[in-house]
Amino acid sequence: MIELAGIIILGILAQWFAWRLKIPAILPLILIGLLVGPIAAEFLSEDGTKWIEPIWNGKKGLFPGDGLYYFVSLAISVILFEGGLTLKRDEIRNVAPSITKLITLGSIITFFGGAIAAHYIFYLSWEVCFLFSALIIVTGPTVITPILRNIPLKKDVSAVLKWEGILIDPIGALVAVLVFEFISVGGDSGFTKTAFIEFGKIILFGTTFGFTFAHALKFVINKNLIPHYLLNVVSLSTVLLVFVESDIFAHESGLLAVVVMGMVLGNSNLQNRKELLYFKESLSVLLISILFILLAANISVEDLLLLYNWNTAVLFAIVVFVIRPLAVFLSTAGSKLKSNEKVFISWVGPRGIVAAGIASLFGTKLIKQGVEGAEYITPLVFMIVLGTVLLNATTARMVARALGVFLTKSEGILIVGASKFARIIGNYLESNQRHVVLIDNNQSNIDAAHELGLEALNVNIYSETLTDNIELNDVGYLMAMTANADINKYTINKFSKQFGENGSFRLVTREEMQNNENSPKEGLFSHTDDYVRITEVTRKYPLIHEIPVKDKAHYDELIEITNKNNDMIPLFVKDEEGELHIISSYSKETDKINNKCQLVYLGKALDIKTESKAQEET
Repeated sequence: MIELAGIIILGILAQWFAWRLKIPAILPLILIGLLVGPIAAEFLSEDGTKWIEPIWNGKKGLFPGDGLYYFVSLAISVILFEGGLTLKRDEIRNVAPSITKLITLGSIITFFGGAIAAHYIFYLSWEVCFLFSALIIVTGPTVITPILRNIPLKKDVSAVLKWEGILIDPIGALVAVLVFEFISVGGDSGFTKTAFIEFGKIILFGTTFGFTFAHALKFVINKNLIPHYLLNVVSLSTVLLVFVESDIFAHESGLLAVVVMGMVLGNSNLQNRKELLYFKESLSVLLISILFILLAANISVEDLLLLYNWNTAVLFAIVVFVIRPLAVFLSTAGSKLKSNEKVFISWVGPRGIVAAGIASLFGTKLIKQGVEGAEYITPLVFMIVLGTVLLNATTARMVARALGVFLTKSEGILIVGASKFARIIGNYLESNQRHVVLIDNNQSNIDAAHELGLEALNVNIYSETLTDNIELNDVGYLMAMTANADINKYTINKFSKQFGENGSFRLVTREEMQNNENSPKEGLFSHTDDYVRITEVTRKYPLIHEIPVKDKAHYDELIEITNKNNDMIPLFVKDEEGELHIISSYSKETDKINNKCQLVYLGKALDIKTESKAQEET
């Protein structure tokens, strides 16, 4: 009981420390596992026993017999299912060619390069070497995101690394599963006809079960045949059912089945998909916390001694300094990425949780099957995982600065609210070379933004997921433009330090409009423009115009005209270099107004002569 409670407590503490230190959670988890496992047995325990013993040895231990193997199998199935849920066809179609090549050509280079290196350095069989190389294909968002979250990078660089990690996770796992099945069914006779038949059965039953149960689960959820409070647990039990049933019909096809099931559900019109994904993410965090302490604790001193030689350092160096750069440079050849950006992408390639978990699972299985050299799989993969995570987590910021990919100026704009006028303003900003991201929890608004080619996220402003989005690293301006004044104020208070370092603005409220002397410092546009008025102007005149400004006096005159005209709203000042400056309701003064500036406004086209004459008469 103490051991089990200790694993959960230590795992969650490791997750918390990783969050505070902005490092991948896998690093403290593995270190804790090694501490309570082989290190404790060798140096800290008087009787030479581990503080946490994963396998029952007659005196102590958590899992008797094959219990640990079964737990790891089920945990990995849930983690891979959650990874499959995040893989979208649209994302694969729309990503840049360099990302597509990274997850295809790059994976092939890593697969063959890693196998060749392991074979000639450790003299292992080709089967074991190809399994090792398949496992180190995977990077994964759980290790990439914490590193990138702490480093403001140029948008193209962070996007490549993020999407490579997301897309390659289930792909790398799938390759590892297929290689393992080939080894398992090959036996002593090698890749015989029987092996190919068994391999075909794994592909057939894995894909069939995953595809069929995914559609069945989608049907019962969309038809509301499951009460809401049972939705998540029914989904979890279905994943476990698919894993076990597929494995019964074709041994070791369960992992393939759950990956396929997750991918099908992730690309289907499934109700409550976001809620299901949140539950699976929370469950994955708990499972990962338990799993990796157990796996690291299960490593023996003998396993570590297998790596205590120069061959290990040579293999690590080849993987990090030869294979990864080769894969990146060949995959990004002909792309718009600069050489320094390619070097940085080459440097950041930490291996993740799926790699370590599946390595331990497959390594244990192959050792029981008597496969020669299988004892090297788990420690070698753990060495790559721990080494790359530690290397990247400690040096990525310094390398980014040295290579010039560190973002020194945050000019991106985050718009909270994706209503029609927000989309029009976002589209104008995009056309003026500003990175714009709109967020809203109304999917129809998000879809309308996507139709305009705008980057838009369906995010609840009260959730923590917004702060984890590495694609917002270049955001330095925050504009809260929802219909709810409380949400706008909350946005400024919560996110101004992270996303509004250059300026945080929100729409003024009706009460603030009535008090001309109490305009908030973060007031957006003019003192007479709240959500209702902007919406009405947008309904009548959904256009943005630019008017040349002669001097400061002329600018003040134009602002006065727009304030008195209910069909026009001033938005920005465009200077001689094309830079846009947000007009704030707090101050009527604008610096550096000259005859090369332009006033940008929303609404009815302004007839300068008519309006000026009307102004004089007034």
